[in-house]
Amino acid sequence: MRIEKVAILNEVVDRVKASDYCFILNYGGVSVDKVAKLRAALKTHESRLLVVKNTFLAKAAKEKGWSDDVQKMLTGPTAIVTGAGEVTAVAKDVMDFVEASEGRASVKGADYDGKIVDAAMVEALSKVPGKDQLRATLLMLLKEPATRLARVLSEKAKKEGGEAPAA
Repeated sequence: MRIEKVAILNEVVDRVKASDYCFILNYGGVSVDKVAKLRAALKTHESRLLVVKNTFLAKAAKEKGWSDDVQKMLTGPTAIVTGAGEVTAVAKDVMDFVEASEGRASVKGADYDGKIVDAAMVEALSKVPGKDQLRATLLMLLKEPATRLARVLSEKAKKEGGEAPAA
């Protein structure tokens, strides 16, 4: 293998190994503008899109220990989205890209949480609220009982303090 190809292979392997997740996409026939929009959206989540040769991704998959199910995904034009952190936000950006491509792009699958998942799971993952949204919901749920207790005590104090004593 030529030196350039070895360098590219090493970059693919290193990126896949270092990432918390890896979305595998079919991007064939999608305009450069739409791919650029996806790259910009991914940049906000510290993720990156890389167009890869299927043979290079197969070698990276073998080194990462992915199951043989990945081999079925390695046909046609392939791109990967890798990164660390908030996977649900990245999945949402990926699914928005697929919808905007008008049927040209598709999700082949993903490596998430140490498991190979299919496109349906990626779509479901994109609909899960992000960590910040879940934290806000949890905070509201925890805050609600205390707020109600304060209202009840406040109303009781108003009733007791507002009435004139009986003569």
